[in-house]
Amino acid sequence: MQPQAGEVALSSGLRHAYLLVGPPQVGKTTLARVFAQAVLCQGEGVRPCGRCRSCGLMGKGSHPDFRLIQPTDRDGHPDRANGTLRVEQAADIIHEASLRPVESASKFFLIQDFHTANDSFANKLLKTLEEPPPHVILCLTALSRQDVLPTIASRCQVLELRPLPLEEVRAALETQWQVEPAQAELLARLSQGRLGWAVRYLQDGEAAAARQEQLSQLAQLVVADRVERLQFAEKLASQRDDPQLFALLEGWTLWWRDVMLAQAGCLEECNNVDHLEIIQQHARQLSPQAVRTYVQTLGRVASYLRHTVNKRLALDVLLLQMPRAKAS
Repeated sequence: MQPQAGEVALSSGLRHAYLLVGPPQVGKTTLARVFAQAVLCQGEGVRPCGRCRSCGLMGKGSHPDFRLIQPTDRDGHPDRANGTLRVEQAADIIHEASLRPVESASKFFLIQDFHTANDSFANKLLKTLEEPPPHVILCLTALSRQDVLPTIASRCQVLELRPLPLEEVRAALETQWQVEPAQAELLARLSQGRLGWAVRYLQDGEAAAARQEQLSQLAQLVVADRVERLQFAEKLASQRDDPQLFALLEGWTLWWRDVMLAQAGCLEECNNVDHLEIIQQHARQLSPQAVRTYVQTLGRVASYLRHTVNKRLALDVLLLQMPRAKAS
């Protein structure tokens, strides 16, 4: 599949700048790397050929004409979780873009998570996006077009990546990663069509245990009183790992959507297929209106938390509004 992806991009003619948008772990970076390998490939015929010196250097992560730019913390260390694309990095890109390629006919810059760029970074890079040197290709990734300044997006060819059908994710897990059918089915559903998410879950030795703990906490919170819920909100607010918090909210959202589906008689559409008994229990005990309202609340709070808000207050509201069932 990789050569085909590169071949299509090259056969349609190269642009000087691309913007790949889509949800986390949907495959933006994977596609960008394959595209870069195809652009820099020195082989004949279908590209990337996977055999030439350039492809070998890309495989080792050492191609001198490929540059990966990631958000960093204040000390300049890569930090995709909480970092920012900074003006100093834009200056480096501009300088390197002015230099001729070393190995290939082009230089390829992959700028990840452009939605984290501060205005200084974006404005400094604008001139290079408008009139880059003829040997330069810039590829940006972001969560959505709306997260990128219009002046930046308008100078790029925008490609929107959507989640894969669940059947394709399941088949890929079974054939390429030798995952058992039941596990592949579960991961395909939990991934919501994001193959990258499913693969990372497989590679993370603690992911399964973390998910079980997450669902166990949720089961306890459903029957907990106000004091216990506020204590949990305080614990969440004190943690500085925002990606972990958003992963928790995503897991909760999937769970409550499953409860809503069960209440609508669509149990076969649920994602947490290994916990259908508890999902059905919640579906019987809780008001459908309360569940629907809470799914909406989860979405709003997750959006608020991505911006400057009172984190503790938002989590207090989230925990207090969670539907409550009677303890068995």
